Amino acid sequence: MKGKRVTHENRAAAHDIAQVAQAAAAMRAEIAKAVVGQAQVVDQVLAGLIAGGHVLIEGVPGLGKTLLVQALARTFSGTYRRIQFTPDLMPADVCGHTLYDQATRQFTTRRGPVFTHLLLADEINRAPAKTQAALLEVMQELQVTIEGAALPLEPPFMVLATQNPIEHEGTYALPEAQLDRFLLKIRMDYPPADEEVAMVGKVTAGHVGDRLQVESVSALLEPTGVLRLQECAAQVRVDGRVLDYAVRIVRATRSWAGVAMGAGPR
Repeated sequence: MKGKRVTHENRAAAHDIAQVAQAAAAMRAEIAKAVVGQAQVVDQVLAGLIAGGHVLIEGVPGLGKTLLVQALARTFSGTYRRIQFTPDLMPADVCGHTLYDQATRQFTTRRGPVFTHLLLADEINRAPAKTQAALLEVMQELQVTIEGAALPLEPPFMVLATQNPIEHEGTYALPEAQLDRFLLKIRMDYPPADEEVAMVGKVTAGHVGDRLQVESVSALLEPTGVLRLQECAAQVRVDGRVLDYAVRIVRATRSWAGVAMGAGPR
């Protein structure tokens, strides 16, 4: 009986993994209707979403980072917000604030753009550290504290932050506490020549300017469907030897001569 139960559980797990893979493939195909090329970047972003983590994308402007986030949001009918990080951006502009309503003579809470499913923090390294720190709580605890009141966000929630290469003028290095909140850092490079030709052809085919076109992307899931994918991925069994190997690699970074600061337990 025990052997049969284990077999049944293994089959159920394999079925769940197959469903996750099928959903990811379908989402990848829909994103490809708007984003030309960048297949590896798309795969890594989808992996971050299914793993329930946040993603930092580094690359020069004009590579389609905003288009990718918009297309991803449309695949699961998720809400999408974009924050353009600038040197004068304040934490209240990110999380929200309270204001006094003269009509009702009461303080009301105005929620910031972080109250969404997908948040694009565009050029995050153009804002000073105090503004970047406004994302620390929401990225870790899925809530925002305004005037002492904790306001929860509706899952799923994912931050996709972009940053320009640090040698560009007007940028700040991200603090270690901020970098530690990201599951993946993805480098987005210029596309190959054939993909760039296809991209230019798609943009100039009856369109005015370089406006983002995501209307062709269809919704495949609801936000609750993404939560289901995340739950299935979390149930994947990991052998103890794999865990031990991963931990030993992480611990080695803390004493490696060429690493300024090793990886933390997170």
